[in-house]
Amino acid sequence: MITALSAANAYAAAQKAIGVDPGMAGADMAGHSGGGFGDMLKSVMSDALHASKNAEVQMANQVQGKAQLVDVVTAVSAAQSSMETVMAIRDQVISAYQEIMRMPI
Repeated sequence: MITALSAANAYAAAQKAIGVDPGMAGADMAGHSGGGFGDMLKSVMSDALHASKNAEVQMANQVQGKAQLVDVVTAVSAAQSSMETVMAIRDQVISAYQEIMRMPI
């Protein structure tokens, strides 16, 4: 089950992965060249896609007898973790959008 805390942790981990300091939330971000929210989303999505493809390759290698079962389990677990991160971010974006739509004009 994905909670608000796990979504916040996933967001913080994604920020650290692209080099954005979470402590800079109140600071001036104009001079920061690390990218914006869109770049962070692209990075998270590409990481999730890479983990998924790696899991598929490991499964194919295990079927052919070229990989150990522990490698397959590790790759599938990493893919599942990255997919949960993507889903947590998606849920928070949808929640924020719904909250904005409920605001009076």
